[in-house]
Amino acid sequence: MWSPVAQWLEHLLCKRDTWVQFQAGRNLGQVSYLHRFQSTLVIVEHNNEKLTPVTLNAITAAKQLGGEVTCLVAGTDCAKVAEEISKVQGVKKVLIAQNDIFKGFLPEELTPLVLATQQQFKFTHICAGASAFGKNLVPRVAAKLDVAAISDIIEIKAPDTFVRPIYAGNALCTVKSSDEVKVFSVRSTAFEAAPTNGETASSEQVSSPPGAGLSEWLGQSLSKSDRPELTSAKTVISGGRGLKSGDNFKLLYDLADKMNAAVGASRAAVDAGFVPNDMQVGQTGKIVAPDLYIAVGISGAIQHLAGMKDSKTIVAINKDPEAPIFQVADYGLVADLFKVRVSCKR
Repeated sequence: MWSPVAQWLEHLLCKRDTWVQFQAGRNLGQVSYLHRFQSTLVIVEHNNEKLTPVTLNAITAAKQLGGEVTCLVAGTDCAKVAEEISKVQGVKKVLIAQNDIFKGFLPEELTPLVLATQQQFKFTHICAGASAFGKNLVPRVAAKLDVAAISDIIEIKAPDTFVRPIYAGNALCTVKSSDEVKVFSVRSTAFEAAPTNGETASSEQVSSPPGAGLSEWLGQSLSKSDRPELTSAKTVISGGRGLKSGDNFKLLYDLADKMNAAVGASRAAVDAGFVPNDMQVGQTGKIVAPDLYIAVGISGAIQHLAGMKDSKTIVAINKDPEAPIFQVADYGLVADLFKVRVSCKR
């Protein structure tokens, strides 16, 4: 026979277990509730002809938030892009705004459109890729909405909680936002690209607000290349100050052509004038995470490592055995890059 004390303790424990189960169920219900009522606007990056790949990574991040994903395509003649984005898996609706004021995709002209769209649809989240386009637009949108901009996220823990790198990637910061609208940019290398073979999403034309008239697009000069785009290439070959001159980058160009690779550079090489700054890989350049990254004559400063250390396989060639690049490299060759011979078999 159980004593009255033992029976009382058993009664308390049973009530406690029931309460724990109830609390767990209620917490799960709250999470489900939060996910069900999310709605995210993804600002599409493109050139009026085709989609920029970073948008597909942003869509993947948006899908993790739960709820509906809507894409905003703004440009001068962007019907092709709207059709392309409508076939991406997870996209529920595509909003299209075509107007000459969007020429050059100036943030001063795009921001009023985003604000008008937000006022109409009341999204819980607004995001874009953490490219030059996104870095130019997202902070301005956040400021106009009087909310914090959460930049360069690499993980979503909850609809209001995000992880982003700080101190050149040497530490990770978990940010919890209490703002009514969460505005953030997405690091493309941290999320897989969304598949482009989904069902066709519905499309809707949205009116463009009057031009802000704060800036004017004059033109741009883009370098053209038959090689893959740096941020989306599966193989990247980068050169540093160890190449000694811009002419010596021809060594990398020839190798890249054989391997169907993109060519990048360290900040030191760009600052020295060896190559243009659109080739820069690093914290203040482009973030890449290819299947294969070959660093030639690059010492491996923190600024550079922040832009490429997520690459699946890293190969380094440097004559200094103490170069920091060897700390992250999977394969390292201590040698003079002008003397070493590397054979490439396709």
